Amino acid sequence: MNVDAIVRKYALQNAVFFSGKATVGAVLGKVMAENPVLRQRAKEVSTIAARVVAEVNAMPLEAQMSALEETAPELLVRESKPKDFGLPDLENAAGPVRMRVAPNPSGPLHIGHSRMAILNDEYVKRYGGACISRFEDTDPARIDPSAYDSIPVDLEWLGVKIHETIIQSDRFDLYYEVAKKLLNMGKAYVCTCRPDDWRELKAKKMPCPHREEPVESQATRWDRMFDGTYAQEEASLVVKTDLSHPNPAIRDFVGLRIDETPHPRTGTRFRVYPLMNMAVAVDDHELGLTHVLRGKDHLNNTYRQQYIYSYLGWKEPVYVHYGRVSMEEVQLSTSKMSAGIAEGLYTGWDDPQLGTLASLRRRGIKPQAIRRYWIETGIKEVDIAFSWQTLNAFNKELVDDTAARYFFVDDPVRMLLKASSPLTAHAPVHPAHPERGVRRLLVPVGSAVFLSGSDVPREGIRIRLKDLCNAVYRDGTLHFEGNDLSVLKDGIRIVHWVPEKSAEAEVRMADGSVRKGLAEIGLKSAKGEVVQLERFGFVRVEETSPLIRCVYTHR
Repeated sequence: MNVDAIVRKYALQNAVFFSGKATVGAVLGKVMAENPVLRQRAKEVSTIAARVVAEVNAMPLEAQMSALEETAPELLVRESKPKDFGLPDLENAAGPVRMRVAPNPSGPLHIGHSRMAILNDEYVKRYGGACISRFEDTDPARIDPSAYDSIPVDLEWLGVKIHETIIQSDRFDLYYEVAKKLLNMGKAYVCTCRPDDWRELKAKKMPCPHREEPVESQATRWDRMFDGTYAQEEASLVVKTDLSHPNPAIRDFVGLRIDETPHPRTGTRFRVYPLMNMAVAVDDHELGLTHVLRGKDHLNNTYRQQYIYSYLGWKEPVYVHYGRVSMEEVQLSTSKMSAGIAEGLYTGWDDPQLGTLASLRRRGIKPQAIRRYWIETGIKEVDIAFSWQTLNAFNKELVDDTAARYFFVDDPVRMLLKASSPLTAHAPVHPAHPERGVRRLLVPVGSAVFLSGSDVPREGIRIRLKDLCNAVYRDGTLHFEGNDLSVLKDGIRIVHWVPEKSAEAEVRMADGSVRKGLAEIGLKSAKGEVVQLERFGFVRVEETSPLIRCVYTHR
């Protein structure tokens, strides 16, 4: 039994997992657990562990990782313990619930939208009931017709079960009916003031001159909104609230306005359009929603909609407001994304630089990772910053066990490898699963290998070509120096490489750049899969002919 080797592999593992510093106690625990017979030699093993840990801790972290990858790659996979996490119970949810996702079809869904969809889906799955998808398309100027098709695809990919789909542009007659009812009750009025004048009066807690006019006059102006008498911004229906409310946003709000923009679905059939608060309040009631989940930036909208519920005697759903999530390092603005696509800044809605679900899907991010992220984030009211690092960590847990390993070198440099006989590398398909076999990479006598430009050694420097051999660089050539792994304790650098017979490959990165290089031929068999390019990162293989094209996933 080689005690030194056993101790060294666990010292390397402990150091890699804990920022380059192993501890003797932790290492001894692993050694004794694997080899109980060594407990009889505890003093001797402790002396060896102290020496080996000191040697390992003197190595740079990168060298520790390389050494562990070479000697015991299966130990690079950290054991994960199941974590019990979940969402809190909903208030007043004794039986089946009715909830909704409410996308605006201005473009495909992005990572921010997925929170709303997943949280609603989780609760419907917990309590039973129905999750309704409602296209909120009452702003004709902001609609992308393709979104009516792309959004259901995104929801299905997320695993969100939709039980019913409605489109608000099909329901205008219902909104008109409720608006007319509010007019007749004296709870709404048609204002023909200039918009700026109306807003100024509201800011001063003063009524506009049309607010208290008789119902008959209101009805006349209401009809004129439809017959073309009024143009855009010349009339709107306003819902009454409390003009003395301390929050100006809650004072009277516009429920419907005139818009002459042709609608992608209905053309010029309608010219009077409901605003969000009118349409949402009516639909939430008519659809029998029991609970509404929304960001706390919608608090003012909730207060406005509650006036409509109160006037009409409707039972309110339970409102749950969660904190805002700020997102950096990614483009989420639909208008900016669309403009960028038109200008050629992005290749499409699935460009890796974007935060769309189509982009994440293309990169190899799993919907289960996104779901876990939002469940663990929960519905707390505190504001948070979105962590791409956490999402990537969740995704790595999902893909790491299945992702085959391959060699890839960018900015490749050809180097002759002098050896007296052919060499064969036996690289594991997956370090934690020896049963999956090895990749055999052949280097014939007189052949060359390719290294990344950044890995080319200086004159006289020894390196180890991973899974192949040790070599020294002299006079522009690599010279074979055996296969003794003990050189790793001296901190000799492990270098990734590919044989002369390799395939052209490129990786499109998340910042839009493209890394070009060479990959081992076997990568051509991984089309559509998420794999790990060793030392480079996880990628999703998109194309394999005429060259291999990949999209970067994460480290």
